[in-house]
This record gives sequence, structure tokens and C-alpha cells, in this order.
Amino acid sequence: MELSPYLLTIGLSWIIAQGLKYLIITLKNRKLSYFRQLYLSGNMPSAHSASTVALATMIGLSEGTEIFGLAALFAAVVMYDAVMVRRSVGEQGVALETLIRLAKNKSVIIPRAARGHTPLEVLAGAALGVAIGFIVFFATK
Repeated sequence: MELSPYLLTIGLSWIIAQGLKYLIITLKNRKLSYFRQLYLSGNMPSAHSASTVALATMIGLSEGTEIFGLAALFAAVVMYDAVMVRRSVGEQGVALETLIRLAKNKSVIIPRAARGHTPLEVLAGAALGVAIGFIVFFATK
């Protein structure tokens, strides 16, 4: 059974983006203990953007414009959500954490504030996705 180039594109882009997050955080902070970056959302580059844009690129190269439009719309919604919705929710989560800490209420468990993405993180993920989409398309053709 042959591995689908679509699934390969999605998986590779996700793994590479998450690995780059770990590498960037490790180099920036000069510590190797940031393994959570291998599965957490947020930071540079956006794995959601990378995987959806990689899939859209693969579809565009393989299938043409009709279905590419659907894939591009899907990627655009994911990227909009990462910057506008999840980022806003993450900032609200940080504000809530601060309020809980200021209240000094030990009985309240402080939830983790999930991060969204800055526009630059989403753009970097999208660029990575385009590159991986092209690489996998030509490698599997």
C-alpha cells in the first residue's frame, strides 16, 4: 500500500513546524528543556498554517483550481482563527491568570492559557507549508 502524498504532506509539515518551534525556543533560551513545544500550540512557526497551506499547495499542484479553492479557503479560515480568535483568547487567558494570582486564592487551579499566533508566525508557517507542498509533490510525482 502506497502512502498518500496528501497525508505525507500534512504529516511532514506538522512535524517539521513543531520541530522548528522546539529548535527556535531552545536556541532563544539556551536550554534543552522545552519539549512541550513539540505538541503545544503557539510560537513560531504556526503548525496549523503549515499543514493547511501544505495541503492546499499539494491539492493545487495535483488537482487544479476547482478543489484548490476549497483547500485555500480552509487554510485561510485556519490562519484567520489562529491570529484573530485563538490569539485573543490566549491574551484573555493570560489576563485571567494574572487576576487569579493577584487574588491569591489557593483553591483556584490556574488553567493553562493556550496561545494563538502573531501574523508573522502564521506567515512563516504558510511559507513553510508552500515549500513542503512543492517538495512532496515533486518528490512523489
